[in-house]
Amino acid sequence: MFVPLNDLHRQFLSLADEIQAAVWSALAAGRYVQGPEHDLFEQEFAAFCGATFAVAVASGTDALELALRAAGCGPGDDVITAANAGGYTTTACALLGVVPVYADVDPDILTISPQSVADALGPRTRAVVATHLYGRVADIDGLRQVLGGRDIRLIEDCAQAHGAQYNGRRAGSLGDIAAFSFYPTKNLGAMGDGGAVVTNSREMADRVRQLRQYGWTEKYHASLPGGRNSRLDEVQAAILRRKLPRVDGWNQRRRAIVARYREATSGAVLRLVHNPGEDFVAHLCVARHPQRDRLRTCLAEQGIATAIHYPVADHQQLALQGRPWRKVDLSATEAAQNEILTLPCFPEMTESEIDCVSNSLRSAG
Repeated sequence: MFVPLNDLHRQFLSLADEIQAAVWSALAAGRYVQGPEHDLFEQEFAAFCGATFAVAVASGTDALELALRAAGCGPGDDVITAANAGGYTTTACALLGVVPVYADVDPDILTISPQSVADALGPRTRAVVATHLYGRVADIDGLRQVLGGRDIRLIEDCAQAHGAQYNGRRAGSLGDIAAFSFYPTKNLGAMGDGGAVVTNSREMADRVRQLRQYGWTEKYHASLPGGRNSRLDEVQAAILRRKLPRVDGWNQRRRAIVARYREATSGAVLRLVHNPGEDFVAHLCVARHPQRDRLRTCLAEQGIATAIHYPVADHQQLALQGRPWRKVDLSATEAAQNEILTLPCFPEMTESEIDCVSNSLRSAG
């Protein structure tokens, strides 16, 4: 048996008739950008997140950039973020001329550490980006306590956390503004690129709406600097609307898979990073092992696909050399790099595939 890390085709097949009908309806309507499907998706996604506004954009990276701009970040500012989340916030910072300042992560759950954020704060700090990594909500209360009454924005990177809850509230409604990705592998994935900015602030939502379309106040009148073309097309909005009601059920299935793996690895050297709870939607099932590469080879020989999310921390990327950035002690971030391993976990996995992975993990120890 071969067990894939993910298989997007299975999800399509399970929804094929509904998606094909939605796509045909969107095409037949003749409005291909920011039409009725787009507007309804914004309303429905905001309600799903428990927030007032959702502004759809072209990608998750665009969402981060526009959220930073709407939060007032610009050249000369510092933005504190973690270095272990794939470089997306770093990319957005580079587009704004903002200096990324890397804080360390909690060694247990690998999200940004409030204590390390406290160490990284400085007079130019404009925002903190908290990535809900692998689908686990960051320590929002701890971050709020550290930030206190400072004029510093808390930005959620929710690209991997659609539907996650923290003290009864959904990811996307916990900070000042949030960025989502709808890349096809996400818990809510389009069939192409897409993203959204979510906030309870009308002012910031209005800024993002302007920024996503050239900074226009009215057609062809650009008044807000930093504008760009970043729009979610009508076909992707139609697809996302049909998938949205299923996200909670898919998340429950993801958690159930993680629970099976935890049972199989009880007492083993291999340790799963997260417990399956409401604050974790299992976008990725990540384990740690001191001999990660040996374990990965062993699983591959048994037909089990794995990956590493993410093998190179932001501050170690070649593209960042020569650009301004700073860091505090990142010992937990760097220790995890050599141990993390992503296991197969997606809602359409079969019982036999889950058993196969569980048995292999049990025997690997």
